[in-house]
Amino acid sequence: MNAFIATFIYFLLAIIVVLIGLVIFEWITTKYKDWDEIAKGNQAVALSIAGKIIGICIILSFAIYHSITVWETVVWGGYGVTLQMIAYLLFELFTHKFSVQEKVKQNNIAVGIISFAVSLGLAFVIGASIT
Repeated sequence: MNAFIATFIYFLLAIIVVLIGLVIFEWITTKYKDWDEIAKGNQAVALSIAGKIIGICIILSFAIYHSITVWETVVWGGYGVTLQMIAYLLFELFTHKFSVQEKVKQNNIAVGIISFAVSLGLAFVIGASIT
């Protein structure tokens, strides 16, 4: 496949996967609506969403790098994004002293930063495991 066409296909694929991932994350976060909070200036939600976007893109970059076909990239990318969502749910589950969603909704920047870091850090681990 021509390199310019392949790059454009991967670009479109990344946009689609990020959008699908954000829609699913919106369903997972039941205590607030991401874009409503961002429109209000909630920086903690913005950090959390930024981490998810960057995390998904990191996973996709590893999937592209290690895949031979676009279809293989879709499979690995989808699997990686699923693991990213599981990581988010585990982060909420293992935070016993408070609800991550409640704190982020309250614009707790510290929790937003940790949410960002969890998404980014695990994206590198998930991405690096794609072979």
